[in-house]
Amino acid sequence: MKVLLTNDDGVTSPGIQIISRMLSERGWLSAVIAPDRERSGMGHAITVDRPVRVRPLDPGMFSPDVSAYSCDGTPTDCVTIGLEALSVQSDFVVSGINQGPNLGDDVTYSGTACAAIEGVILGRPAVAVSLCVKQGDSFKHNTTAALAATAILSYAEKNGLPEDVMLNVNVPNELLRNIKGFKITRRGKRSYRDKFICLKDPQGNDCYWLGGSIEDTWEEGSDVTAVRDGYVSVTPVNLDMTDYAVLDDMLSNGAENALARSLNIR
Repeated sequence: MKVLLTNDDGVTSPGIQIISRMLSERGWLSAVIAPDRERSGMGHAITVDRPVRVRPLDPGMFSPDVSAYSCDGTPTDCVTIGLEALSVQSDFVVSGINQGPNLGDDVTYSGTACAAIEGVILGRPAVAVSLCVKQGDSFKHNTTAALAATAILSYAEKNGLPEDVMLNVNVPNELLRNIKGFKITRRGKRSYRDKFICLKDPQGNDCYWLGGSIEDTWEEGSDVTAVRDGYVSVTPVNLDMTDYAVLDDMLSNGAENALARSLNIR
């Protein structure tokens, strides 16, 4: 197995440093290409308004036998450039370890998750790994998340993953001995109360700071509930976002003809 490793926290993040060593020890790490700085919350953004620059790094930063690069673009740029411009040999794309959760609706905003999604788009099975660090946590158990990731990769290599599916993994910030196990979950509900704080800039104009307090919906079988209960959450995320039930319903109700008639289209 050969893994292309990326993240959205930047190439010097402790999460990518720790998982890279673990993948390298197993002979799985093919290359590292990650943003040159923090790029969290980028979602699936790509850079189209300027050139993207990639800088080779000292291979010893990760492993003597592994190519490593920093990129001044987005996490998605990293994966695209790694696979298509640099032609990195890769059987899997791994994104992480993110220093914070990517649960529920956060998946759509997450640079970590969307970098893995880009891997799937480009034909590679992919896993996004996040450590559910909370504000005030005194220690980040990235080794626990890295061990969970290697177990999931071994399973995926043996059993395969369907096309158009990536695995979104969230790991409680605990020592391995305190983890209760794994839960295969669905994406839960996570929302934010008081999402924006209105501030004044030095000229007296309004500006807004994104923040707010988290409100989770505790439903059995969801990722947010699994992590709360001390389990590693593994959520298969399907890239085909078509709602087939609504599609069939609209077709059976003659939506195409109704819409055409509303514009006098025959």
